[in-house]
Amino acid sequence: MKRIYLDHNATTPVNPEVLKEMLPYFGEEYGNASSLHSFGRYAREAVEDARAKVSNLIGPVEPVDIVFTSGGTESDNFAIKGVAHALKSKGKHMITSEIEHHAVLNTCEFLAKNGYEVTYIPVDEYGLVDIGAVKKAVRPDTILISIMFANNEVGTIEPVKEVSAIAREKGVLFHTDAVQALGKIPIDVEEIGIDLLSISAHKIYGPKGTGALYINKKAKMTPFMHGGHHERNRRAGTENVAGIVGFGTACKLAGEYMEKENRRILALRDRLRDGINKNIGDVKLNGHPLMRLPNTLNISFKYVEGESVLLNLDLKGIAASSGSACTSGSLEPSHVLSAMGVEPATAQGSVRFSLGSENTEAEIDIVIKELPPIIKKLRDMSPLYDLRKK
Repeated sequence: MKRIYLDHNATTPVNPEVLKEMLPYFGEEYGNASSLHSFGRYAREAVEDARAKVSNLIGPVEPVDIVFTSGGTESDNFAIKGVAHALKSKGKHMITSEIEHHAVLNTCEFLAKNGYEVTYIPVDEYGLVDIGAVKKAVRPDTILISIMFANNEVGTIEPVKEVSAIAREKGVLFHTDAVQALGKIPIDVEEIGIDLLSISAHKIYGPKGTGALYINKKAKMTPFMHGGHHERNRRAGTENVAGIVGFGTACKLAGEYMEKENRRILALRDRLRDGINKNIGDVKLNGHPLMRLPNTLNISFKYVEGESVLLNLDLKGIAASSGSACTSGSLEPSHVLSAMGVEPATAQGSVRFSLGSENTEAEIDIVIKELPPIIKKLRDMSPLYDLRKK
C-alpha cells in the first residue's frame, strides 16, 4: 500500500541534504561548542554558520539576535516568561489571542495563576484577530502582546504588521509564534516590527528538538534557563550542534525554494479542495479563503466525527490530522474552531490536510478518490445524518 503523508503542520520528514550536513556532528566532529580547543572551535564555527543561515530567513537581521532553543514550545515559554519577569516592575498585563498554540496559551495561564493578568482577543469567523480589540485592550501596565503569525490548525495568516504597529505606538513588546509560517511565507522581522519571534526546525524539514527565538536588542528579557554562559548568557545548556546545523541548512533550503515550492503546493491544495467540493456535499472550509498558508486545508465534514475520518483514511495509507498534534487524543472540540464560532458538531468533523514537498498530483487524486466513500459510509452510520435527511 502506498503511504501518503498530509500532516506536515505536525512535522516534516528531514530533508536528505539536511541529514547529510548533520551526520558528521553525530560522529567524528563531536566537540562541545563551548570548548576552547580545536574540537570545540570547529563545532562553534558550525553553530555560528547555522545562526547566520537562520537569521537570513527572517531578516536580514544580525545573527547575534538568534538564540537557539529546543523547539517552538521552549521559544514561546522563553519569550513570554522572559518578558514577564524582566518587566514586572512596569506591569503584569499581557495580551494574546483565543486561538494561539497551547505553548502560548498554557504559558499565559501559568502566569495568570502567579499574579499576572491576561486579556484574550477574539477572532472572527475566519480566524482573524480583531485589531480594534487589540488596541482597546492595551493598558498602561501592558508589557507584551503575543499574536501568532499563522494559525497551525486552519492556516489563517494573522495581521501581525497591524498588531506590531499598535505595540510600537503604545510602547509594548510584540511577540509572534511563527512556527507554522517559517519557510512557507516570507518573514522580515524588521520590516514588520517584531520584537520576539519563535521558530522551529522540524516544521521545515529539519530535525526535531531544535528551535530558535529571535530577540530584538531593544527587548528586555530575563533568561528562561539557568546554568552556564551559553548563547551569550541568554539560554544555558550545551548546544545541540547537530540539530543546530540541521536547522541552519533547512533554513537555507527554505529560502532558496520557498517561492517556487509555494506555487506548486498551493496548486495541490486547491486541487484537493476542489475535488472534495465536487464529490462530497455538506462540507465547510475552516479558515480564511485567501489569507491562509499555501499548504493548509482544514475542512469540516458535517454529520461525521473527524477522528473516524482519520482512522479510515489511515487504513487506506493516508495520514492527516484533526488539528494540532499537540492536542491529539483530546475529545474536546478544537479551541481554534470554537473561537471562530464553528458549531461543536461541525467542529468535531474537522480534518486538517497539510501538504509538503514530497506530495504529488497523483497522491492528491488518490485522496480525492478514497475520501468520498469514507464520508458516505460514516454518514450512513450517523444518527445526525439520519435526522438531517428527515
